[in-house]
Amino acid sequence: MPINSFNVGKDVRLDLVDPVQGVVSFTLITGFTAKQLTKEQRISGLDGVVRPLILPDGWDGSFEIERSDSLVDDYFAAVEAAYYSGQSIQSATITETITEANGSVSQYRYTGVMLKFDGAGDWKGDNSVKLKVGFVAGRRLKVQ
Repeated sequence: MPINSFNVGKDVRLDLVDPVQGVVSFTLITGFTAKQLTKEQRISGLDGVVRPLILPDGWDGSFEIERSDSLVDDYFAAVEAAYYSGQSIQSATITETITEANGSVSQYRYTGVMLKFDGAGDWKGDNSVKLKVGFVAGRRLKVQ
């Protein structure tokens, strides 16, 4: 739902697919960030000209989630239990669907995604509990 030709936070939908647990629907995502990682190098030629080289090196980001059930805790408990029982931990995918200001839809898929529980919440009287889930991904591909 773009407003006045600008994207707002409600214009994005996120779908996480874990190869073991299937589609994971975190209940109330309130924030999402992602950024491209790069490796930088400066090449100094004998001609005295410095030439920058920037290489893609994956993506990282995070989800902010309001805790309303045990889904996030259960997800990471299952992944941790699988690790300690010697099971193979497979990467997931995140599909980011954006409704553009002109009404079109853009879709990007993060592949090779590994999740980490960056914040299991601060429990304080009369406050909601905010969780933070971080991720790293190998690539971000345009789907449509």
